[in-house]
Amino acid sequence: MYKEINQLKTETKYRSDGKEKMFKTNLADFDMWDPRIRLFSLIQVKPGEEVEYHTHIGEGETFFIMSGKGIYNDNGNKVEVSPGMVTYTPSGQAHGIKNTGDEMLVFIAMILTD
Repeated sequence: MYKEINQLKTETKYRSDGKEKMFKTNLADFDMWDPRIRLFSLIQVKPGEEVEYHTHIGEGETFFIMSGKGIYNDNGNKVEVSPGMVTYTPSGQAHGIKNTGDEMLVFIAMILTD
């Protein structure tokens, strides 16, 4: 099975004031998919915006940074991320990421259930 990127569903996420903050393209948009993969998406975060700090329970999440730059918050430990870096947050841990650059922060995110 295969699809072109323009055949996949993209969801726009908004701030509380109604302005766009990021886009999430579902890369797992197939009828037959491993149910342990809760999320497999291309995430594009606008400059100055963020994926808010949150905790994962019963699942882990990894990011592969493709372009842009940002600050990754790994349980309160903040580190600068750039293309080629990979992050991982296991179950019971927390993370968030903020775009600190002038262009889109683009990464692939995958959540696997325990």
